[in-house]
Amino acid sequence: MADRDDSKRINAVRMDVSRRAFLKGSLATSGGLVLGGGTGLVSGLANAAPAGFPNYTYIGTAFNKVNLRYNPTGELIFPCIRGTIGRVANPLARYYLYYAPHDAPGGICLAYGDHLYGQFTEYAYNPIFSRTWPGGPPDISHVSSPHVLWNSRVNKFYLYFHGENTVTRVATSTDGIHFTYQGGCVSTRFFTDGSVTETSYARVFEHDIPSKGSHYVMVFMGNQNGRRRIFWGWSKTGDAQSWTIQQTPLISPAADGETDISGPHVVFRNGTAYVIYHGGSGRMYITEVGLNFDKELHLGVFHTPLGGWPDNGRAAAPSFGTENGEEYMFYEAGHRLNATIAVAKVLW
Repeated sequence: MADRDDSKRINAVRMDVSRRAFLKGSLATSGGLVLGGGTGLVSGLANAAPAGFPNYTYIGTAFNKVNLRYNPTGELIFPCIRGTIGRVANPLARYYLYYAPHDAPGGICLAYGDHLYGQFTEYAYNPIFSRTWPGGPPDISHVSSPHVLWNSRVNKFYLYFHGENTVTRVATSTDGIHFTYQGGCVSTRFFTDGSVTETSYARVFEHDIPSKGSHYVMVFMGNQNGRRRIFWGWSKTGDAQSWTIQQTPLISPAADGETDISGPHVVFRNGTAYVIYHGGSGRMYITEVGLNFDKELHLGVFHTPLGGWPDNGRAAAPSFGTENGEEYMFYEAGHRLNATIAVAKVLW
């Protein structure tokens, strides 16, 4: 029932943010959006978060999932927000929001809107990519966890997704809606010792590492010996489809007091790189990995979920964007089998 008031709540927080100029530094990803971060607050004022990141306050959901035409399982995960201006001729709106159900049959979905604070409209022909495609494997139960990269080297959208959880796959598009499958790019077979049984929830970013001659980095969840950790890889090719994977975890959960972590997102700030991810407790954490991805400096809790609706103690899989200098975080809110897509905002 709370979804009915989301649009009112979102519009209500369109406040004067002149003090945002005091935010130190900026964040950027290959998606072309400026990023922010922080811990969620029940009150309206933001305080300093680890590494000088701002805090975010929940303002509403991106849409009322009860009203969606395509919602086969009642649970939506892994939002990815991307801008279209300067990339797409005659886009549906200024912003495209990608998301998916997780359980079978899954399906990569799209919603669109002209403002990050407003309600998004479901694309009429969801899913835009389903578990079956021409020439595809016949036995995939689901596809999910969409991450869309605007690849500036080739001027195309790259959609990374998993299906099954053992394979991360990629498809490409010129309009951000109609994608052509290119193949699997990372799988459990990349790990030579056989200890990793899942390679999923991947996000990819343009980032040069001169020592490796690479132009892109990928962070993803790997299930290693029954525990979920964050792994990473790099790509030297302009098409970001061929990958080398580090055999050992980039981030392990013990230093955060967790047993499992997932949903990583890379942010760049203060001349270094961080990974933001969530743990089994429902909290998000932040770890500095450095520009060469050779560090593991755990900095603590990045975002604390709301105890009530919609988080119900769990916030996960963040994606960040800015509009007119105002910073937003889209995230997966709620328990694993009943999640929706929520929006939080930096309030100064």
